[in-house]
Amino acid sequence: MPFKTTRPLRFGDCDPSGIAYFPSYLNILVGVLEDYFASLGFPWKTLIDSRRIGVPTVRLDVTFTRPGFQSDNLEFAVTVRGIGRSSLDLEHQVSANGQVLWTARQRVVATSLDTHQSLAWPDDIRAALTSHLEMTDAHHPAT
Repeated sequence: MPFKTTRPLRFGDCDPSGIAYFPSYLNILVGVLEDYFASLGFPWKTLIDSRRIGVPTVRLDVTFTRPGFQSDNLEFAVTVRGIGRSSLDLEHQVSANGQVLWTARQRVVATSLDTHQSLAWPDDIRAALTSHLEMTDAHHPAT
C-alpha cells in the first residue's frame, strides 16, 4: 500500500499567475520523502545526526500532466518499487481535485555522511522498506 500524505500548494510555491512553479514541487517532494522515512520509524534527524546516513536523490524523472494552482491540496502517493544494496526506487503520483498533476520515478541512495560513499541499507531500515515493496510486471530491481 502506498504511503499517502497531503500538502497545500501555497502562494510562495506559485508563479505570479497562481500556477505552481515546478521547482517548488521538488522542494515539497523532499518533505514528503522525509515524512515517509519518519512513518517507517526513521526520522531524518536521527538518520543524519545519530546514524550518519543520508538519502540523496541520484535519479528523478518527472512527468507533468496538468497545472497545479495556488491553494490546491496536493495528494501524494509514494510507492516503493525496488530496493537494492544501497538504492531505493520510488514512484510518486501527485493529484489535486481528483486529477493527476504529475508523476515521478525517483531513486535515492543510502550514503555515509562521513565518507560520502554509498552504503548498504542497515538491516532495520531494509526490513521497513521491504515491508512496503510493491512489485509490478514491469518492475526492474534496483541495484
